[in-house]
Amino acid sequence: MPYPLLDFVVNSFKPEFLKMKNIFETEVTEELIDRINALTPETQPKWGKMSVDQMLAHCSVAYEMAFTNKHPKPNGLMRFILKAFVKNGVVNEKPYPKNSRTAPAFIIADHRDFEKEKDQLISYLNHTQNLGSDHFEGKESLSFGPMTALEWNNLFYKHLDHHLTQFGV
Repeated sequence: MPYPLLDFVVNSFKPEFLKMKNIFETEVTEELIDRINALTPETQPKWGKMSVDQMLAHCSVAYEMAFTNKHPKPNGLMRFILKAFVKNGVVNEKPYPKNSRTAPAFIIADHRDFEKEKDQLISYLNHTQNLGSDHFEGKESLSFGPMTALEWNNLFYKHLDHHLTQFGV
C-alpha cells in the first residue's frame, strides 16, 4: 500500500465481512494451500455443478490470465464492457453470491487430473506470493486493464475463497 496510514484508517471502519485477507502475505498463502490440501478427489460441492477437479482448474484460470499467454485479450469493445460493468464486482471486497455466472474462459467442461490441477493451483499461489504486491501494482489485466495490487489481491483471494468455501474447506 502506498499510504499505510490511510489504509489503516479505512480498514478500521470497514465491517468485518469486508476485510479481505492479503494473498501476498505468507500466512494467507499457507492457509489457502492448507485448504486446497484438505480437498480429495471425492470432495463434493455444497452448491453448484463443478466437480472438485474442475473447480481447481477453474481457479487456475485467473492465474493463467495473469502469468501466461494461454487466453486471448478481449477486443476493445468487450474490454470496455468488462471494465464498466464487471470489474467492480470482481475486484471489490463483497463476497460472490452462490451459483453466480462465470465468464466463458473460466468454464471447465471436461474432467481433469485432480493431483495435477491441485499442484498447478498451489504453484500459482506460491508464485503470486513470491512476486509480492509490488509486482502487481499497475499490472495489466487482460480483461480490466491496469489494476492496483489491492484489486489483484481481491480478485485472486475472493475467487479462491469462494470456491474453497463451495467445497467445504
